[in-house]
Amino acid sequence: MSHLLFTPVTLPTPDGHGLEVGNRAFVAPMCQYAVDATDGVPTDWHLSHLGALAAGGFGLVVAEATGVEARGRISPQDLGLWEDGQVSAHARLVDFIHGQDRVAGVQLAHAGGKASTWPMLPGFSDVTVPAAEGGWQTVSAVDGPVLPDLDAAAGLTEDGIAQVVASFAEAARRADAAGYDVVQIHAAHGYLVHQFLSPLTNTRTDGYGGDLDGRSRLLREIVAAVREVWPDSKPLGVRVSGTDWVDDGLQVGEVASVLRDLVDAGQISWIDVSSGGLTDGSTIPVGPGYQVPLAVSVTDTLAEAGLGQDAAVVSAVGLIEDALQAETVLATGQAHAVSIGRAALVNPHWAAQAAAELRVPRSELPHAPQFFRARF
Repeated sequence: MSHLLFTPVTLPTPDGHGLEVGNRAFVAPMCQYAVDATDGVPTDWHLSHLGALAAGGFGLVVAEATGVEARGRISPQDLGLWEDGQVSAHARLVDFIHGQDRVAGVQLAHAGGKASTWPMLPGFSDVTVPAAEGGWQTVSAVDGPVLPDLDAAAGLTEDGIAQVVASFAEAARRADAAGYDVVQIHAAHGYLVHQFLSPLTNTRTDGYGGDLDGRSRLLREIVAAVREVWPDSKPLGVRVSGTDWVDDGLQVGEVASVLRDLVDAGQISWIDVSSGGLTDGSTIPVGPGYQVPLAVSVTDTLAEAGLGQDAAVVSAVGLIEDALQAETVLATGQAHAVSIGRAALVNPHWAAQAAAELRVPRSELPHAPQFFRARF
């Protein structure tokens, strides 16, 4: 029986060799808020969480939003790669993922004005952590709160922007030292890069604001800086919010045009298309696969420029929850891969179970051999 979900996909690389991923079920980065020491160092929880997903059959396992600066963390309990002392604990995660014959990725992130919030866990509110309780001054495109319930951020100067760009590059260097195969730059969900991209939050009048060229400058500079230090044998990806879901916000056509230029320049070769993060969410039509059309728009824009899967892999994400749904997204050409988030939290063996449902031969189910007696 034909099934695209469990066929390999190659993420292109500048050296021309590409990186093969064993199947097209990717793990979306998902914050765990499990660094109780607040030092950014991965813990046994992260090994258990990511290790289970690797053993459960996902082709690409991506670690959660990892702060490139301490002030760039969403919460004090987030992962980090802002200093060399964090590398060895990341390498431990990578080694286990590689031991399951999976590809290891990490999402490099800066939360900007949405940093310094309490963890998204039961019993915590979604507001800024006070300085007296471990919080810090946040930064963004301009002065002011990014969302109504958050404290005011400080607008970055051009020197401050240069520092952020350099921090992304240094974090990528550390990701390489840890052995990660793929880096994904977080430009979605209302965090710093998205705060610059969106006209909702970027009202700057200098070269980092105004039209799309100005608003996308930070993303383009980060990509260029990371690509300088990230090996040519390794793919570089970007996760974007395809739209703000409001008329005066960021639109998918704008996002797609920026991505097209980055792909055409050979700087990125994996795009994960999400959405939202800068509004209260009331206008978002949440439902099964609700973000897949955004991935289609990006894929179509690339195709119109003659940029197909051999130039960049586009993955769709957003309430893709069952095997048939995922297979349909791929079989109809809407995306080249799917990123699984909440469904993977529910079932770390989602990939192996999906393979069984698609009638992949039992001997080829993508799970750790220790699970050979499982009845997927």
